[in-house]
Amino acid sequence: MHTDIPTRAEIERLLAAREPCCVSIYLPTSPIPQEAQADRIELKNLAAAAVEQLDGAERGAVAEIREGLDDLVDDDAFWTEQANSLAVFATPDGVRTFRLPNRLTSEVEVADRFYVKPLLRATTFPQAAFVLALAAGGVRLVEIARDGAPFTVAVPDLPADAASAAGKASITERSPIARLQGSEGQKVRLRQYARKVDQALRGVIGGLELPLILAAAEPLASIYRSVSSSPHLVAPGIQGNPEAMSDAELADAARGVLDAVYADELAAVRERFELRAAHERASTDVATVARAATMGAVQTLLVDIDEKLPGEVDEESGAVTFAEDDDAVSYGVADEIARRVLLHGGRVLAVRRDDVPGGGTLAAILRYAL
Repeated sequence: MHTDIPTRAEIERLLAAREPCCVSIYLPTSPIPQEAQADRIELKNLAAAAVEQLDGAERGAVAEIREGLDDLVDDDAFWTEQANSLAVFATPDGVRTFRLPNRLTSEVEVADRFYVKPLLRATTFPQAAFVLALAAGGVRLVEIARDGAPFTVAVPDLPADAASAAGKASITERSPIARLQGSEGQKVRLRQYARKVDQALRGVIGGLELPLILAAAEPLASIYRSVSSSPHLVAPGIQGNPEAMSDAELADAARGVLDAVYADELAAVRERFELRAAHERASTDVATVARAATMGAVQTLLVDIDEKLPGEVDEESGAVTFAEDDDAVSYGVADEIARRVLLHGGRVLAVRRDDVPGGGTLAAILRYAL
């Protein structure tokens, strides 16, 4: 499965876009190339629906969008490498795509800005991760996703094992330097090994906002955590010697770790919401949150990924005007609130309704009371 989950910077560029004709398309896809034809037909149908919504727009702009989407449908090489969903963003200036690990439903939106809320789900809980299988006798980096087979990633300059990293035949080899003898000497060798592994990983996973899960036994697990420079190394790990585990077994264990990480994260956010609500620094009211987001007062926003609220949010005051119909004039109110939160440095979690405090469309933790 091939994915290219957007970074925060890429999402912010999408959120900042303002064009008379912005087309956002989401569709489920299959990583199996033999099933690509059905996905291409679905995109063609959604593109036709988008062009229909653009009726009345400047003809040249509509023609450019139609041509860009048609080219994507006809790109044979593009359709041989897919994931579980595809997000397409089109303007007269070009088409941008993201292949996502989570499965989304088909949607098409036309407005003066992109509809990004479904895309945020992939960045909130990507269900993809790297597993570092680390042992004194060997090391490998395994990439996993929600679906599809895990695979070992080639990492340049990754040491073969602890002994070769230390330039020794064995990490138990005696040294004339007293501090490198016995068990203490082995820990020094393991620490050298861990540093070299960490350095090698920087060139491969640096800049990628995916969790890193450590599979290692003690004392190497603690040693690696003490030298790791990765901000995405999660606290839970996979216990035991990973040399005895296949990539598939590591992936199964890692998915359990991810579920626990995300559950703990949501629980912590909900607890913080309750604490802030007692001090009037939290809200589930759409109008209040829209105003707070416009002022840059929202620290964390939880938003229901499935519900749409057509309408508009005033650029200056944040006042909300709801619309009855979801057309090319209105846009997603919750989507626009999320945009303002992100552009003011806040955090947005796209979740299911059951995970939103209060069970509504959204919930916000505020930086200060309004």
